[in-house]
Amino acid sequence: MDFRSDNIAGAAPEIFAALQQANEGTAASYGADEISRDLDRRFSSLFGTDCRVFPVATGTAANALALAAICPSHGAIYCHEESHIQVDECNAPEAFTGGAKMLGLAGSDGKLTPEVLARALSLGWRGSQHNPQPSALSLTQATEAGTIYAPAEIAALARLAHDGGLLVHMDGARFANAVVAGNVSAADLTWKAGVDVLSFGATKNGALAAEAVVFFKPELAESFLFRRKRAGHLFSKMRFLSAQLAAMLENDLWLRLARNANARARQLADGFATIPGVRIAYPVQANEVFALLPEKIRAGMAADGALFHLWSDDGNGAVYRFVCAFDKTEADIAALLSSASRAAG
Repeated sequence: MDFRSDNIAGAAPEIFAALQQANEGTAASYGADEISRDLDRRFSSLFGTDCRVFPVATGTAANALALAAICPSHGAIYCHEESHIQVDECNAPEAFTGGAKMLGLAGSDGKLTPEVLARALSLGWRGSQHNPQPSALSLTQATEAGTIYAPAEIAALARLAHDGGLLVHMDGARFANAVVAGNVSAADLTWKAGVDVLSFGATKNGALAAEAVVFFKPELAESFLFRRKRAGHLFSKMRFLSAQLAAMLENDLWLRLARNANARARQLADGFATIPGVRIAYPVQANEVFALLPEKIRAGMAADGALFHLWSDDGNGAVYRFVCAFDKTEADIAALLSSASRAAG
């Protein structure tokens, strides 16, 4: 009963099959292979617009390098105060941008609002040599609280950002879960709503180690080949990263895997709702459930071998995070709920 993260899961069988196929024979190196060269076409077809696509191995690299491409060293990056790039990237965005300043903004349920962003942009920093220059807005989809931005919410924020001279980045580590949850197209959640560059996550969704930086404005990608090489993410055998990304898009595998993860989170949340003393902290929209647990229930589940993560404890109750990976089953959820029910008495 391991619900610590979606990173604890293995890889989807289709990913291993794609890797095995890519392993046959020889192929050109450093992204000159046929699979890698075809990624622009595959992603352009998915999003319905011309894209430039660059595989990297980690989400940290995807976020940091994408932001470096759109934000100068003297720039400011606006993001949610609990976003991954603000809290969990060990200053990688600052390092790869050459020192850009991260500005964390408050927002309930892990989301930013136009009002909060407008206040931050109204400080009059633009053009002042004493201040970091507003350069980028980064949105997380799905958010750190497991919620999602609807297309209209993204569009409102992106419009405000663009009017202020900012480019818009999206951290899509759980982008597939957001697409499934919103029942919208990948295009609706990105370039059609004003997103300029996307960190497209695959690792949390069943890949081994494969992410992609997707530019919806190809001119923004001019320096990316060099940034990726300098960061150590130009793999000599790039075909093995590219094969995973291609497999994800084949027959909508990325959506099928995310759909199962989301459904298991919904099953877990519905089950928790029937257990006295358990409260759900945030709307359950993707594949994460944040629950306030009485100590006896937490202890009982832990004693049964359940693994989950303490998210926060502000004195008003401890909130625990449960993440449903792509391969979780109905039986897995039932076992956890049974443990919680026994502990509740």
